Amino acid sequence: MSSSKPARVSAVEAIRGISMMGVIGIHIGAEYLANPSPNLHLVALFDIGTRFSVPIFFFISAFGLLYGQSLSAPFSYRDFLVRRGRAVMIPYLIWSLLYLIHDAYVYGVGFPPLRALPSILFFGNAKYQLYFMVILIWFYLLMPLWRLLLRRMTLPLLAGILLLQIGFDYWSSFSTAFNLYVYGLPDGTVLRALLFYRLNYWVMHYVFIFLLGGYIALHFDTFRAWMLRHTTQLYACGIMSLAALLAWYYKLILADGYTPLEAIYTAHQLSPLGILYTIGASLALFAFFTHLKAESLLGHIFQLLGKHSYFIYLAHPLAITYLLMLVHAGGYVLTAPVALAMYAATLLLTLISAVMVRSIGTRVPLVNELTIGLRQRK
Repeated sequence: MSSSKPARVSAVEAIRGISMMGVIGIHIGAEYLANPSPNLHLVALFDIGTRFSVPIFFFISAFGLLYGQSLSAPFSYRDFLVRRGRAVMIPYLIWSLLYLIHDAYVYGVGFPPLRALPSILFFGNAKYQLYFMVILIWFYLLMPLWRLLLRRMTLPLLAGILLLQIGFDYWSSFSTAFNLYVYGLPDGTVLRALLFYRLNYWVMHYVFIFLLGGYIALHFDTFRAWMLRHTTQLYACGIMSLAALLAWYYKLILADGYTPLEAIYTAHQLSPLGILYTIGASLALFAFFTHLKAESLLGHIFQLLGKHSYFIYLAHPLAITYLLMLVHAGGYVLTAPVALAMYAATLLLTLISAVMVRSIGTRVPLVNELTIGLRQRK
């Protein structure tokens, strides 16, 4: 008897969409900080409220990999890597090459020497958003380990992993001795690069949220029933975790004398409060989008954004680059209204581009295979 295909979870697609919106916010926020007197509240919106965006992608990635799966069923590691490699590795290489060529021409920096390419590709340094794909590839390579852990996973064990996660991320981010050691290593050495770019490939920074997504996928019926019973509490946890992170951000600036840039580099997603906010936001958004009907106008918008989030994520630095050129050419400063308009324009332009490229890809399948790793089904 053949097993039926599990019901589609529309909330995951919507979370993908809002997370991608958050990633754009972070990168617009980075440009907005060039303003010598930025609006602190807009910085908070761009760079604090969005801090769930990167880790929640690992949450939904694990959910997508394991939803409807049985860990006792046969697992072909080779077939898994072939499928995932087609979906991630090919677009990663194509977009990395595109950005290296683009930036060499636009910024006049020249194409990097061939001997530098292995390092650039290993760390995801061809463009600032591509490191995420490197970490994701490492998660895929370690899939047998995650399956082994999840086969034995219990809620107390998951809580223990959370505590270890908080401790490890705190050490990696805030240990003065460790960071002084890294910065004290000679420039150009392999060890310095491996430690300096650790956020680009050390999966240990995001193991808990990945395993949480996988655990929920494997116990989805139980989780969904629990979530529906505790929706109000999940909303409250999400709001309180955001409030705590924001309170820390404002304290760093208003009481401790941090600059906005220093504050967002401190109150980030790997800080203890940042990790709790990631969990709170993940569960609250799951509950919200479970209740939001996909057929509603708002639901349809988030489904559309989720469907095209991969292309938007890969392409949005191009939109930011050329919109910034227009802003500067017009003699404008990136004030709060201009930054918000630039955010909206980036989102709209990349969404339209994603729809157009996907449409072309239906007629020329190679386009979708190369840009978003989507292979046309026969």
